[in-house]
Amino acid sequence: MRPATHRTALALAALTLLLAGCGTEAGNEGGGGDTVSPSPSSSPSSASPSSSPSPECAPGGELDAGDNGSTVCLAVGDTVRVSLDGTRSRPWEPVAVEGGGLEAANSGIVLLPGDASAAYEAVSAGRTELSSQRPLCATGTGRVSCKGVQEWRVTVLVT
Repeated sequence: MRPATHRTALALAALTLLLAGCGTEAGNEGGGGDTVSPSPSSSPSSASPSSSPSPECAPGGELDAGDNGSTVCLAVGDTVRVSLDGTRSRPWEPVAVEGGGLEAANSGIVLLPGDASAAYEAVSAGRTELSSQRPLCATGTGRVSCKGVQEWRVTVLVT
């Protein structure tokens, strides 16, 4: 192999390894959440509210990153808590609320940088979308960067 061809092959191999590492971090800063899960390819189920949860509607309570794309049901008076474990270099944005039926409640204290925590009480019948996002790639000086985001979205139906 000629020297120029050898350098090109090494450069391509290094670039491939560098890009493959975009979704992970070298080193854990606490808070977990260093793995990247793909966003669901379809929108969350649009189940209609009913008095008992259907297979498309799980009972609410505690939500985390693994609940992305799901639909949960609450009765008026129930509380739902959101706990998204992030890292300092891949922080979750504060949980956004769109719709009606939920009212913010005390979620406690977020102890680790990059985490997002929220709590809501079901106050009236309605449909609410809870959402957040964080960078796919770790941010910081000397790190690979990308413009991708990991999205998290859960539909809450209050009956």
